[in-house]
Amino acid sequence: MSDREHQRIEFLKASGLGEAVRAPLPGDASTRRYERLTLPSGTTLMLMDQAASAESPPADPAWTPEQRRASGWNATARLSAGRIEAFAAVAAHLRSLGLSAPEIIAVDAPAGLAVLEDFGDDLFARVIEAGEPEEPLYLAAVEALATLHDAPTPDVLTGAAGEWSLQTYDATALQGGADLFAEWMPQLEPGLAFDAAAIDDWRSAWAPVVARGEDEATVMAHRDYHAENLIRLHGRAGPAMVGLIDFQDAVKAHPSWDLHSLLQDARRDVSPALEARALDHYFALRPQVEREAFMRDYAGLAALNEARILGIFARLIVRDGKPRYRAFMPRMWRHLNANLDKPGLESVRDWFARHLPEDSRR
Repeated sequence: MSDREHQRIEFLKASGLGEAVRAPLPGDASTRRYERLTLPSGTTLMLMDQAASAESPPADPAWTPEQRRASGWNATARLSAGRIEAFAAVAAHLRSLGLSAPEIIAVDAPAGLAVLEDFGDDLFARVIEAGEPEEPLYLAAVEALATLHDAPTPDVLTGAAGEWSLQTYDATALQGGADLFAEWMPQLEPGLAFDAAAIDDWRSAWAPVVARGEDEATVMAHRDYHAENLIRLHGRAGPAMVGLIDFQDAVKAHPSWDLHSLLQDARRDVSPALEARALDHYFALRPQVEREAFMRDYAGLAALNEARILGIFARLIVRDGKPRYRAFMPRMWRHLNANLDKPGLESVRDWFARHLPEDSRR
């Protein structure tokens, strides 16, 4: 028995769950793992297992950009490194707004272990595949975002495992994400090569988008808000029917961030008609938002995010030996190409025209 397995067993015993039957769930692209726990009563719960030592450290709020970059990717991008404290604190804030985040049943943050309410397996993506109409689900997801965006955004969150700072998705994090494309795409596609001048031009082209993303970072962003991370909860209505998971990397960000993550999804097609309907719903719920400026930022930050995701997929394929992510890349290219035609992205569009002609973006 490994030391980690012994730790899990002792944690469950100490939490009064030693008799639970454990069933591991399939993994994802992270270092986190889950098990479904079935109690003798038939009740099910979820064991979240994220050893703090498995990743580079998260950013200290006081660190400079140079200190963050020197400390690794999690600090650069203001990722939580999967810390249980982050998950518990964000969950508490979401629940305080009437949104559906899992209840924390038991937690040992230093050990990286927690037991959570089980929301089941009805991911939006799966129930849509099974025939449930997608529009009501997407509109409910937009309602959850509107609720979150209308609420005050604290600098520090408090949950069952203590405090967690809600940091800003700032220029260092945004540009660092975009730079993943320039770093990893040439390693995936040997015919590509970006010299120092091309990299300088790349950063200059994105600079206005990055500046707007930081300047308008006013709301909590889930940061990974899409149909594989939203669960259909029966017996709950409105925004509360949207079960929220995997929000431990939440940051203060531009309010468009979670919207374009949802509506320009890397893993499933969302029709232009549904995207438009969902955006109309958002603006109807938040009439104080100036739509034209918002949509300009929406297109710019969506394009940046799509470049970031393409870089991540290239890294997963090249570095981590996960070729299945290549299947998601054409969809991201389609989204990126469409956004590059929007106002405000002329410099980025010109960069791609010089270094990556459109017929090679697929």
